[in-house]
Amino acid sequence: MQSYVTLTCISTSFLAKKILISPLDWGLGHATRCIPVIHELLSRNIEVIIAADGKPLELLKNEFPNLIFEVLPGYDVTYQNKGSFFFKVLSNVPHILKMIHKEHVMLEKLIKKHQIDAVISDNRYGLWTKKVPCVFITHQMRIISPVLEDLVFFLNTQFINRFDICWIPDVSSERNLSGKLSHLESLPAHARFIGPLTRFKGTCKLKKKYEVMAIVSGPEPQRSVFEEKLKAQLEKLNKTALLVLGKPEETIKSNSNNLTIVSHLNSIEMEEAVASSEVIVCRGGYSTIMDLAVYGKKAVFIPTPGQTEQEYLAKRFAGKGCCVYQKQSEMDLQTALLRIPFMQGIPLIKQQKELSDAIDKLLRCLQSTKSH
Repeated sequence: MQSYVTLTCISTSFLAKKILISPLDWGLGHATRCIPVIHELLSRNIEVIIAADGKPLELLKNEFPNLIFEVLPGYDVTYQNKGSFFFKVLSNVPHILKMIHKEHVMLEKLIKKHQIDAVISDNRYGLWTKKVPCVFITHQMRIISPVLEDLVFFLNTQFINRFDICWIPDVSSERNLSGKLSHLESLPAHARFIGPLTRFKGTCKLKKKYEVMAIVSGPEPQRSVFEEKLKAQLEKLNKTALLVLGKPEETIKSNSNNLTIVSHLNSIEMEEAVASSEVIVCRGGYSTIMDLAVYGKKAVFIPTPGQTEQEYLAKRFAGKGCCVYQKQSEMDLQTALLRIPFMQGIPLIKQQKELSDAIDKLLRCLQSTKSH
């Protein structure tokens, strides 16, 4: 079968009628970075169908209440309280492979049900098909693992190569955000950098409202562990603080002394909060880093224990003098904040046209396939 990505693209006059987009369910980052993609599609009069599960589903429903939604069960992998995250995931490989197969089968049904013209998958490995063009979004062309990294890289590449196109949400230059996760000596022929994917517009110019803003994210049980640690330490700080719990399915808002707690903020509210905060305390997942880069924010990164991607990114930016890095077991916000004045902040990256160009290319390819 000829790959869609190699087709001669001839015109943008045809607009695909329907595109399915689906984010992975590990945390909210995969869902939040789908938001700018969805907006780009809607601006071209594309009908977008969203397939998701759990918190990502609730978040996207809040953002796009008028779109069509399908429940597509996620991989539902939990983190450990103690021990190695990598070996926990390794023990879940049979379950993950089962879910990848299940979502592949369900995709065929969704394509038939909604007459889908193309699929955009954010890190969901089973959402490929030979029936329509399929795009895979990832910032991890190389997955960091404590053992067998070359084998993991090979298997990851094999899965990605099932898709017609691979979009990498970063820039190709040295001033990039993902480092060795995506900047390989040689990329697959169907891969292209599309610039950072952020829901932020970069236009907020607000006065400082919070000295510290903390964002809770990630799978359980470590999400709740992080939340409790943040609450306890933020309450003791003599600083105005905002704590966002990352629970789009709930409606919580409370104020006590210097600390405001909310369950969730939509994209506009989140951008305003980040723009008006002096320091951001968060996991340092890649989607959050892309958001922080819009404003060049200073941050304290506290990775999910054992999550190699977050640990790599935190150490990378800390080594460049951009942020403060602490382990969750050694988390001490008072000490971390004393070091913030010496940090440069996350490198500021301006929004470019790479995403728009990538979508235009996809639509031209759809025109080409329709004309054959």
